[in-house]
Order: sequence, then structure tokens, then C-alpha cells
Amino acid sequence: MKIVIHPLVPTLLAAATLAACGGGSTVATNTKPDFLGAVRATVYDGAADDLLTAGLGATGLAAAAPPAYANPLAPTAAELRRAAIYTNYRAMLDMTANGGYGRFYGPNVDAQGNVTASEGKIAGTEYLAFSDDGSGRKNVTLMVQLPASFDTKKPCIITATASGSRGVYGAISTGEWGLKHGCAVAYSDKGTGGAPHDLQNDTVPLIDGTRTSAAAAGKEAAFNAGLSASELAAFNAATPNRFAFKHAHSGQNAERDWGRSTLQAVEFAFWVINERYGEVQGGEHVKTFTPKNTVSIASSISNGGGAAIAAAEQDSEGLISGVAVSEPAVEMPANAGVRVERGGVVVTTSGKPLIDFTTVANLYQSCAALAPSIASTPYAAGFAAGFANPALPIAPNRCGALAAHGLLTATTTAAQAEEALQKLRDYGWEGESDALHASLAAFEVAPAVAVTFANSLSRASVQDNLCGFSFAATTAAGGVTPLAPAALAGMFATGNGVPPTSGVQLVNNLGKFGPARDVLSFSVAGVPDWNTDGALCLRNLVTGSDAAARKLQAGLDETRRNGNLHGKPTLIVHGRSDALLPVNHTSRPYAALNRKVEGAASQLAYIEVANAQHFDSFIGLPAVLPGYDSRYIPLHIYLNRALDAMYAHLSTGAALPASQVVRTVPRGGAPGSAPALTDANLPPIASVPVAANAIALTPGVISVPE
Repeated sequence: MKIVIHPLVPTLLAAATLAACGGGSTVATNTKPDFLGAVRATVYDGAADDLLTAGLGATGLAAAAPPAYANPLAPTAAELRRAAIYTNYRAMLDMTANGGYGRFYGPNVDAQGNVTASEGKIAGTEYLAFSDDGSGRKNVTLMVQLPASFDTKKPCIITATASGSRGVYGAISTGEWGLKHGCAVAYSDKGTGGAPHDLQNDTVPLIDGTRTSAAAAGKEAAFNAGLSASELAAFNAATPNRFAFKHAHSGQNAERDWGRSTLQAVEFAFWVINERYGEVQGGEHVKTFTPKNTVSIASSISNGGGAAIAAAEQDSEGLISGVAVSEPAVEMPANAGVRVERGGVVVTTSGKPLIDFTTVANLYQSCAALAPSIASTPYAAGFAAGFANPALPIAPNRCGALAAHGLLTATTTAAQAEEALQKLRDYGWEGESDALHASLAAFEVAPAVAVTFANSLSRASVQDNLCGFSFAATTAAGGVTPLAPAALAGMFATGNGVPPTSGVQLVNNLGKFGPARDVLSFSVAGVPDWNTDGALCLRNLVTGSDAAARKLQAGLDETRRNGNLHGKPTLIVHGRSDALLPVNHTSRPYAALNRKVEGAASQLAYIEVANAQHFDSFIGLPAVLPGYDSRYIPLHIYLNRALDAMYAHLSTGAALPASQVVRTVPRGGAPGSAPALTDANLPPIASVPVAANAIALTPGVISVPE
């Protein structure tokens, strides 16, 4: 039998020997990081409650009905946690068996990929604290989950920074990989979150999601919009029943610090591990577990993946061993000097920041969704029925408004829609994204993201009503109305932090007939055109030169990344069809930038997955979005495979795969009733890809094959 000694064991043994021999004076005391406030620790037995499923198990997470509250008007912290885990896990994944849940991933699938009869509950301790500067204005939520299976002989940490604008459980589906491997999982809400400040009633969320008055919460509020009493009274008199959300209205430009908050979560994890398992000298724990003897992988998806990359760039203390992320949102430098090629053809528009390409999508996507050439794509018929019906032709009116502003030249709705679709392609969207525009437009994704990020980058206060937008509940006709109390009470668990969410809508304050839900509002000319004026205002913040534009642009410059990962091994996976974070603006140019900056020292590999897009959960809605199931495979599987590869590389020295396109096979069949996902649909990431699949990276250039 061959005995393999884990490469970290000698370092750990040396630390233990040092302490035993009285040499502990050279080992640093495990001091609690200065940025941490009071730490709450809760032990979960893995039966009644647990780290991964909040006691629901694999079966409960798959249940159609969410866990109930004893009192929906005042759910407990434990109830909110359970509902938050249920909601956020499901929001990231296809929860159908045919789509892969319970067979390729899920709590019952073990770390080696074996399907078991277990419910997958994981015992351990959960630690929760704010990171703040003492003002109570930041209060970034950090959390560490330390499973009972943590192996001190093979210590590991994985980050799971929240995706999108979600709260601290927003990347629980990424944390699952770490928990199954016995790793501590370091979470951060990165200064975002789903629970708002109810301005009308002046109530705020606490760190555990329960709500109280702003006065009672004081500096312990997870978010307070920061208005004085007189400002709040004036705001409510002018615009009643509104809500402020942390990502949009904290005034902190949170994205600037996403890397920092992710690194703080890792520091928190090291502190927790050493408090629990570190050697004791003189009655105090010492830093037995350090970056030198602990595998630490920065991971997550979407904005959380972008935060992981930012953390790796900013990691001056060597806290991170490697990076494995999916569909990351990364802000490129203003003049990156990189080139993206596909099939030998240069992509003319690439490397734009999120606020840039999202404000373009906000202008054109709702018109493009009517293009006859994509009429058979998922939800295109539903979009036309809801937004192009004769009684309220919102989308055709948007097409006409774009033409009236000189942004389109065609004269019929069909031709204008095709022209709008081409505008998106010309601005960097791949043709594979065409099939997604109708469903994303119907869900108001682009306006929601554009308004939130515009406010955040501008450090706008809620009272600024930037570009005339605000957040409120609305009636069926679109008028502002009070939100149902139960919806607000549970929004910590159900909210995604970016209205529309949990009954709160995006509101156009400047409609001709008064404030109304954005999509139903009438322009000042008396036309329901999906608030074209608001969309143009948001676009001007990116391209203009007035004071408001300069303010946003200054905030944007604070979020741009530099491409220097300091030689850290890195795997980025991204779906080629992604229409929310197009590959030409994110992962492709970032890989080229990294190679330009690091040259031969770069250890980044880029894995582009064909037939994959941004929202795996949409695949699991065959009755609502038929066609996602037959067209797309779950990208989550490839994140798990990237994590497997990175962990093997860091712990055993296994080679990382080279950059490549993975040619997956769609499930096919009738839209809405696609056959079950099989291994044949999911080819592995090749160690060395065949030439037709190889992605070439040279300094400043990425060349992706067709």
C-alpha cells in the first residue's frame, strides 16, 4: 500500500511541535479581527437543523411550498434563516430531477458525485457578525459555516460571497461544495441584501432578518437609509410608501469594496478555525492554521464571482490559494488594450462595464424581444401577449420611441425590433444570447439592474430619486400602494435586493399621470412606452458629461479591476449564451487582460461552456419558460467540476485544465418536457482540449473557436 502524506500535514505538525517544545512565543495569538463586531455562534446538530438545508434536507429544498412561519407578521430569526436558505438555494439551481437535482448535484449527492439516500444535512457551527468601521453605516454581514466534518489534517476554506444583490445566504449553493468537502465556508453579503428600510414606517432589518424600528436598532441595523427626521418626513410627504434597498441606497458604492469584504470573510474564517482548533499557549489560541498550511479557494457566481476575482487581485497577505468562479461580473479598465476574437474574427465591442452594457440592454431589449426572427424562443409569445397587445402596446411603443429619438431608423415595429436585436449583437452580445432576450425583458431584469447599479455607483441617496426612479408596491393598474405587511416581514428571506422583488416594484415617479410602476407608466407625452425617458436618463449617466454623469463615472472607476491575480491558479467558467453578463464584456476580455498583465506567470484558464446561460433556475421552470429545458444545461455542474479541479491542484499538485470550449449537448425534446439530463449532455472539462476546442490566450488577446 502506498501511503501519501498530505502536503499540508508537515506544516501543521511543525506548528504543534513548536508549541509542545515551548517555542510558542514565535506564533501569533489568534486575535479577533478589528473589523468584526459581536459574533453570534449557533450550533446545528445536522438533524433538526443544519448548515446546508436549515433542517429541510434535500427533499424539503425541492418542495414546491416554502417553509411556513408560525406568525407571518413576525417570523423568528430561525424561521427567516430557514426560508432564506430555501429561497436562495432554489434561486440559483434547476430543482427538477430531469434537470439534474438529486442526480448531478444537491444535498444527497456526496463530494465524490455519488447519489445517496441521505437528506444531505450537515452538522456544524454557524458564526455571524457585522464588518463595520464603528459608524453602523457599512454593517457588511459576514458569516462562517464550520462543518463538524472539518479535518484539521486537511484544512480548507472556500468563499461563497453573495451573488447579485442578495443577502448573506445568496451563494449557499456554492457553499454546498465546501461543506461537503469538510471546508469552512466564508460568506459575505458584500454590502447588499434583500431586506429594505421601510421609509413610511421607519423600520429596518437586523442582521438576522428580523425587523424593528430604526430608533431601536440604532447602529445594529443591517441597513438604514440615513435620512434625518426632517428629511424622512419630507420624503414621505412627497413620495409615500417607498423603500430604500442597501445596494442601491447605502451611499457606499459597495462594489468598490466587494474584494475587501470577501477577504474579510476569509480572515473571519481563519479566526474561527483557530479559535476552535488552534493550539493553546498561555491560555490563548494561537494562529495554528494559516494561509501557508490551509487551502483557501475564492469562489462564487455572478457578482459574487466578480468579488472573488477582486479579492484575489487585492490579496496582499496571501489569504487566497486559488480561484474557481462561475459567470463572474468583472469591471474592466477603461482602456484595457485587449482584443477578443471568435472564430478568428475580432469582436468589435468588448470589455464594457456592467452599467454600460446593462443600460444598452435597458434601452433595446424590450423592443428586440418582438423581433420575428426570435419569435420561437422561450417566452417570446408570452412577452408579445403581455407587452404588445393592442390594449397596451408597451413594447411596440418603446420601439417607436427609440426611432423618435434617432436610435432606430426602421419604420415598422417588426423591422425596428430586428434592428434593436442587431444593436445588441453589435454591442457585444453573442448570437447565442438571442433566445434569452424575451424572457429577460419580461422579467424586467435590465431596468432593475441598471437602476440599482446607477444609484450605487453614484452614491445616490434614496431621496435623490435618481432619474425619477423609486421602489414601492403597486396595484394591478400600476399605482403606488402600501406593501402587504407579511411581504415586508419575510423579505430578508424572499428578497433578491433588486426590485422588482417580493412585491416591491420599480416605480417611475415622473409619469404623465403620476407615479406608477415603471413598465406600466406613461411618458410625459402620454404614451406607455416602458419609460423611455428614464432609460435614456440612465444611459446618459454612462455616456454624458454633466454633473450627474461625472458622479456615476467616478464611482465606476473605483470598481474597475486590474487583471493582476499575482500568479494565483484560477479557473473561470462562463456560459457562452449568457445574456445578462455577456462573455465578450466579462470573462473573455478579463482572461486576455490577465495574460497581458501577468504574462508567463499567469495561471488562469478560461472554460467557456456551450449551451449554458446565466440563470440555471429558469431551466427548472418548464411550465413557465418552456424551451430553457430543451436548450440549456446547468452551468452549476461546471462550477463544481472547476472547484474539484482547483482543490485537486492545490492539495495534490494535479494539473489544471487548459482554456477551452466545452461542447455540451442540449437535452432537446419538446420545449417544456425535455428528456432527463444525462452524462452524454455533460462532457468533462478536458485536461488538454482538442484543437477545435482550445482557447488561445496571448498577452492582451483571447481567441475563442467557433
